[in-house]
Amino acid sequence: MESNKAVIGALLFIILVIGANFVMFAIARGAARSNQKGFLETISKSLNISTQKKDNSMEELRQKIEELEKGKKEDAGESK
Repeated sequence: MESNKAVIGALLFIILVIGANFVMFAIARGAARSNQKGFLETISKSLNISTQKKDNSMEELRQKIEELEKGKKEDAGESK
């Protein structure tokens, strides 16, 4: 009796793992086929979105610093 329950539990676990793998495969395949692009290209674009936002904010920060430095140089030149 106990061995039957263990076998049924093991079978359910195996079916659950196989089902989860199939679902993940279907999701990955769907993502790879979106817009008819390659899988690696899709992944790289999804990863690059966050770095592009960081680069844009860093570029804005650089521009602000340059503007402030120019304003500081102009103020120093006017006071002499």
